[in-house]
Amino acid sequence: MQLPDRIAQFDALFADAVRAVARLEPTRLRLVVDIGYGAAAWDLAARESGCCSFFTFAFTRHADRLHWEMTVPPTQKTVLDALAARASAALEQSP
Repeated sequence: MQLPDRIAQFDALFADAVRAVARLEPTRLRLVVDIGYGAAAWDLAARESGCCSFFTFAFTRHADRLHWEMTVPPTQKTVLDALAARASAALEQSP
């Protein structure tokens, strides 16, 4: 899958599912997503890991929400910065 396709998939998922964004550390991001989007988030994370092995993704359920944590090495911080910005922008635009 090409980068523009993955970016579009992240954007769509962020627009539909993200309820909170937290930058836990410079190299660690937590997205809180509706549990109903868990399978889509997991699938996208698995495909992204196949492309960009520097990502570490973890999922933890909290009631009707899913905490989706993304971690990268310090050399890939700008990639995480971009995802955080896209998730935050989607959250700001949601009703």
